[in-house]
Amino acid sequence: MRDSNLPGTDLLKTVLEPLLDDFQYWFARSRNFLETEQITFMSEQEQTDLLLQVKQAQDELNTAKMLFSATDGQVGIDMATLMPWHELVTKCWNVAMRFRQEREL
Repeated sequence: MRDSNLPGTDLLKTVLEPLLDDFQYWFARSRNFLETEQITFMSEQEQTDLLLQVKQAQDELNTAKMLFSATDGQVGIDMATLMPWHELVTKCWNVAMRFRQEREL
């Protein structure tokens, strides 16, 4: 096993751990929003599909966090995994922003 005092391990813990926590927060918020609100500019199927994407991303994130914790922060996450999560969070932000704007009208 690698020496946990290596600078790379500290960098992973410093950068990746808060990033994973942020994803966890935004996915939970998005899931709650999609489960509790009726979004009039989306079809029911579109809303359900987006909710399923969020649930799948939460499952992937939970697995990644378990691996990160089990290895004491010595395992990184590929950008090919992080980018779809980022895109999904951005999509959920855009839906929520439009929802709020339409409610204000």
